[in-house]
Amino acid sequence: MLLTWIREVADEPLLIDPFDLRAEVRENTWRLGPTADRPAADDVVAAFEECAALLRARINAMGHEGRATFYVFHDAQAGSLKCSTTSLPADRLPFRARVELVPLAGIVEEFLSDETPGLVPWEDLEDVGPGQVADHVVRVWATEVGAGG
Repeated sequence: MLLTWIREVADEPLLIDPFDLRAEVRENTWRLGPTADRPAADDVVAAFEECAALLRARINAMGHEGRATFYVFHDAQAGSLKCSTTSLPADRLPFRARVELVPLAGIVEEFLSDETPGLVPWEDLEDVGPGQVADHVVRVWATEVGAGG
């Protein structure tokens, strides 16, 4: 089921608007939760790469001549893989945290090996004092799907 859902993302409504990034996030972000079937990591990676290729073709057919980036990350707190498309380049993805660009296989393997999706073990939490901000890093795979890259 997960592989089907990933491939279906390429057919969902798509908005590329560099002047309205919030609308892009709202329209283009998809949450893919765990399923009863446990596909192999290689199959999940292949499905995302296929999705990116289809999005690239759609964006090209739309006549968009600027940048566009398709990206995937594991949201451990939500217990899901999330993916989105934005008009921003990979080094400016719309996160309020530091982004580390990593291979897709690592993100997929982390998601597939999560035995308690949506639950963060107590020992993984870090104390933060009053007025301190925790340094959070989002591990993301990103690929160019626009003409401007």
